[in-house]
Amino acid sequence: MKEEESYPQIRGIFTEYLKAHKHRKTPERYAILEQIYDYNGHFNADILFSIMQGKYRVSLATIYNTLELLIDSKLIIKHQLGGQFAQYEKAFGNATHHHLVCTQCGKVKEFSDKQIRTAIQTREFAHFEMSHYSLYLFGTCAKCKETPVVEK
Repeated sequence: MKEEESYPQIRGIFTEYLKAHKHRKTPERYAILEQIYDYNGHFNADILFSIMQGKYRVSLATIYNTLELLIDSKLIIKHQLGGQFAQYEKAFGNATHHHLVCTQCGKVKEFSDKQIRTAIQTREFAHFEMSHYSLYLFGTCAKCKETPVVEK
């Protein structure tokens, strides 16, 4: 977990969300939250399930249900990138960044560009107040570019 992130604060936000929406405060939900905030980068439910198996007994259904609660509480962001599985990333303490998405292998790489960020954040729209944004660039990563495509 990055130093600028305060896990007690993150846990507190989640606890308040659970109380406000009358959800149970289970050890499994908090273990999932902690694992997500210890993880660097994007993940999907299967990756999280695999990581959790070595540390904590939790079902895949519990992971999916908890991911939905964490999306609703604004602690994670869900990315649906084309026809691929949904990917997630933590939202709290995560600086604005952009995504490079490989259309062949599905790898997502983050990048930050001050000029792009400033251009978007200072842009004004008629009859629209922007709260946040996402930027995805799709293409082919260097590894896939080097690997010849095998036709079936």
